[in-house]
Amino acid sequence: MILRTWHSRYYGFSYIEVLIAIFILAVAIVPAMEALQTSIQGAGVQESLIVQHYTVNARMETMLAESYSSLLAGAKVATDASTPTSFSDSAGGAERVVVLLALYDADAFPFTISDPNNDADNDIYTGDTSDLLWLRVEIENTAVAVESLKYR
Repeated sequence: MILRTWHSRYYGFSYIEVLIAIFILAVAIVPAMEALQTSIQGAGVQESLIVQHYTVNARMETMLAESYSSLLAGAKVATDASTPTSFSDSAGGAERVVVLLALYDADAFPFTISDPNNDADNDIYTGDTSDLLWLRVEIENTAVAVESLKYR
């Protein structure tokens, strides 16, 4: 004679066990879905920043390919280092690319210990003693920008 216990006759899960498992899953899914929603929104922002980054770098490459004389003419038309040049996109456009040009005064370079500052004006954007032009390409009203120098 085989003795069977009460538990050995029933196989599978009880109704209560299934309800508890569904409840635990439902409670766990809510924060997981919120995390996915946040990451999906972040991906959209990141995509926009990547597009802006490539736009700025492409324009900088175009500017560096320009002749020194045409860049110098644009720098002389600009009144200061914060005035957009004719190389910029037209005003009012979304994500406007702004190109800033200025003469770069290498004798007043602020990041060196021995700084002769021969013209005594303490302004790195006045003068052309080293035949350098400062270029900055930026997306207007954002922090996306690149800078470079071009030598004659």
